[in-house]
Amino acid sequence: MFTGIVEELGEVVRTTSTGGDSALFALRGPLVTSDARHGDSIAVNGVCLTVVDVDGDVFTADVMGETLRRSALGALRPGDPVNLERAAALGSRLGGHLVQGHVDGVGEVTAREPAEQWETVRFRLPDTLARYVVEKGSITVDGVSLTVAGVGADWFTVGLIPTTLTLTTLGGRGVGDPVNLEVDVLAKYVERLLGPRLPGGDA
Repeated sequence: MFTGIVEELGEVVRTTSTGGDSALFALRGPLVTSDARHGDSIAVNGVCLTVVDVDGDVFTADVMGETLRRSALGALRPGDPVNLERAAALGSRLGGHLVQGHVDGVGEVTAREPAEQWETVRFRLPDTLARYVVEKGSITVDGVSLTVAGVGADWFTVGLIPTTLTLTTLGGRGVGDPVNLEVDVLAKYVERLLGPRLPGGDA
């Protein structure tokens, strides 16, 4: 479990095909590797990956084909920056919201509107996720916990403060770039529990 508060802006060192449609990723992150061990979980652009090995400030993780297909990790190349977050520890402050590290879909940056102290960014939203996104609700974009500022049938906007623009990959995302999206897991549980009582729900 994560909080969506990025600890470090890391870097892709290399990606190596391991046969079939899977790959081994090597990623540099001095902070997240400082106490990392085999089997630990680290979120990479919002995707929960399991540490295979640690060598200095570089850790490796296996990425299965399912993950490559359902996320934007397959588009990463050596030298690309990535948002890194270690799994939350019990008793730590929950600065963002509960994030599983299980990507629900891939969105796309469609517009950026700079302002004096912040920037509004608009993202395309897959149809299958639209019902889980509400104004002032939480959403995770590339592993960053954000508050939804506005929402439409197939889009949503967020406001990015200077800290987020500087310390995460979102500051460098351009129009057309893909991003990993994870909706608030509580919304999915509510839908599951109330489904039979909702209009059109199964009896």
